[in-house]
Amino acid sequence: MSVFKAYDVRGTWPDQIDAALARRIGRAFADFLGRGPIVVGRDMRTMAPEVHEAVVQGVLEGGVDVLDVGLTSTPELYFAIAHLGGAGGLNVTASHNGKEYIGFKFCREEARPISADDGLKEIEALATGPAPDPVAIPGRREHRDVLDAYADHVASFADLAREVFVVSDAANGMAAHTWPAVLTRVPQVRHQGLYFELDGTFPNHEANPLVVANLADLRRAVVEAGAELGAAFDGDADRCCFVDDRGEPVGNDIVTAMVAREVLREEPGAAIVYDLRSSWALRETILACGGKPVRERVGHSFLKARMREFDAPFGGELSGHYYFRDNWYADNSEIILLKVLGLLSRSERPFHEMAAELRKYHSTGEVNFEVDDKDAALRRLEDAFSDADEVDHLDGVTIAYGTVERPGWWWVNVRPSNTEPLLRMVLESDSRDRMEEMSEKVMAVLGVRPVEHA
Repeated sequence: MSVFKAYDVRGTWPDQIDAALARRIGRAFADFLGRGPIVVGRDMRTMAPEVHEAVVQGVLEGGVDVLDVGLTSTPELYFAIAHLGGAGGLNVTASHNGKEYIGFKFCREEARPISADDGLKEIEALATGPAPDPVAIPGRREHRDVLDAYADHVASFADLAREVFVVSDAANGMAAHTWPAVLTRVPQVRHQGLYFELDGTFPNHEANPLVVANLADLRRAVVEAGAELGAAFDGDADRCCFVDDRGEPVGNDIVTAMVAREVLREEPGAAIVYDLRSSWALRETILACGGKPVRERVGHSFLKARMREFDAPFGGELSGHYYFRDNWYADNSEIILLKVLGLLSRSERPFHEMAAELRKYHSTGEVNFEVDDKDAALRRLEDAFSDADEVDHLDGVTIAYGTVERPGWWWVNVRPSNTEPLLRMVLESDSRDRMEEMSEKVMAVLGVRPVEHA
């Protein structure tokens, strides 16, 4: 399987990605953009310095200048591209993947994403094709430190009415680099940190907060410390997941609904963009607040493009990516955390009560299945539920029976993974029994059982 995925490049070191390929990718990106400067950063993985240096040399060999921002989270890289006026940018990171992985995330100017649909395939062709000729004049490299400017930018989103006590888990990832800098600028946040030592071997747990097992230490710490909230970052700190004051996980669609209400008070009638896996409670909330719900397929490039189309001030994904118009429509884990802390600071209720108001339906969450023939499985699903009230193909197949106003409703989305031989399912109902019953029926039709998968 190619290391070039739908939204980025990712593979194991050094068998799938080595310094030579990294250098070719740097040159390919320079040739693809055709201009500079290109902002380049890296995460804390053990091989990241070597890969980072190879990428930089590749860009320079393409005759394009580099602004080297060094150790950086992905949101900090997005900021650096816009702040420094880069023609594009590249972060050396493998996000939440294990310690043996490395990879690259690409952007154009203003942190506009580059995915397989709009440039990544061309970069792949350049990187894996015949070696290009050397240019007459190589690019120049300039080192820039943007952490202080980035922290100022993120802190500008803070609006806390009182001190709030939060425990956060950096998972030894890049939030350990950026979040402390933000905290120095927001004194109303009382903070206790877990695993804030940069360590690309991830000695405590994998840096994927969507896996509930990885939240165990955070959940325990929140309860023991008497904190009002817990937050878990992923490896490159572009995602944030939450637990309430009782240590219970809170779905990211519920958090999106909470913040959407606040956004719509400030900007009545605005569009809120969300991915199609989200609870029907989110759409209900947006409509009740006078907003425009905009449902989109899964993937950051799709969400960001749709937000630009509708001038949407806010968007969220079930995966823990949250997007802000005033952050160049890019995702930022620390901005969403500050927004949630602000909501909590103005509420007379604890976080678990705020979440319970919206957490009123029953969902499987995202469940993964290994399937040899994904298309055939989706056809079986659509045939088996051909009498559904609604079927759409925005992303995979979504089937719905009933409406949110009529008791007994349920819906399911089953979509193929963009990067692996997997189907991913989310099913929701207003009844737990109905949710469990229909989950079994859907899995029987697909001929699969769930698998553990990060």
